[in-house]
Amino acid sequence: MSRVSFDQLLEAGAQYGHLKRKWNPHMAPYIFAEKKGIHIIDLHKTVVKVDEAAAAMKQIAKSGKKILFVATKKQAKEAVAERVKAVGMPYVTERWSGGMLTNFATIRKAVRKMSTIDKMEKDGTLATMSKRERLQVSRQRAKLEKNLGSISDLTRIPAAIFIVDVMKEHIALAEAKKLGIPVFAVVDTNSDPRDVDFVIPANDDATKSIVAVVDAVVGAVAEGLNERKSDKAAATKDKEEAPAEEAPAKEAAAEKEAAKEAPAQEAAAEEAPAAEASDDKAEA
Repeated sequence: MSRVSFDQLLEAGAQYGHLKRKWNPHMAPYIFAEKKGIHIIDLHKTVVKVDEAAAAMKQIAKSGKKILFVATKKQAKEAVAERVKAVGMPYVTERWSGGMLTNFATIRKAVRKMSTIDKMEKDGTLATMSKRERLQVSRQRAKLEKNLGSISDLTRIPAAIFIVDVMKEHIALAEAKKLGIPVFAVVDTNSDPRDVDFVIPANDDATKSIVAVVDAVVGAVAEGLNERKSDKAAATKDKEEAPAEEAPAKEAAAEKEAAKEAPAQEAAAEEAPAAEASDDKAEA
């Protein structure tokens, strides 16, 4: 069964592309028709592409890796942040800082700076500063939180990146391609799909359309995380049961070995007096 239906996408307005004069010719395979100068996206292909992307993202989540969601346009930021936060994945909805992937070490330094300020606040160091210094530090903390707070748990480069509107997020796309990171994206008729590994043709300007697609892929990520938890629980249970099962088996093996050795010991005990008697005769 598909993760998102044709009717759901139709109701969300996912079929509406851009004006014909703004189209990108490489999106031709995903365009169904033209109506009043606007391209109409083929939603049958969108349903298939959503399923393909969701299946791949589910496997990434199941393997314990992170997927970075990028959606800084106002129609998408709140909806994406709310849904992605629920599954514990990193996201960028305020501003893409140049080098967030290609210069990841520097970004991690900024995140550590944010953690240091938090520690200063807890241990009272901040209280010993002057009012002006405290104000500067708090402003710096607020700025870091706004831009990097949502990726503070991202300790390494993500395994994949999901983008809403590849034209607006062209820097994120370029960085991902440079590092060979798989790209999942909602692509409209005015965008170039060639640099995207998993193209989801849909209207990237309507909130309802974005939500319909994001709900489907986030649901797949949640499933992958749940399956990972189940597999871990099953593995732990097997480890706990294994020693309990091994103990009776070891006891049975020991008993069997003892039973094998008993006749040999008895025979040896019988041979000992006979040997002693023969020695006595020889001495006589």
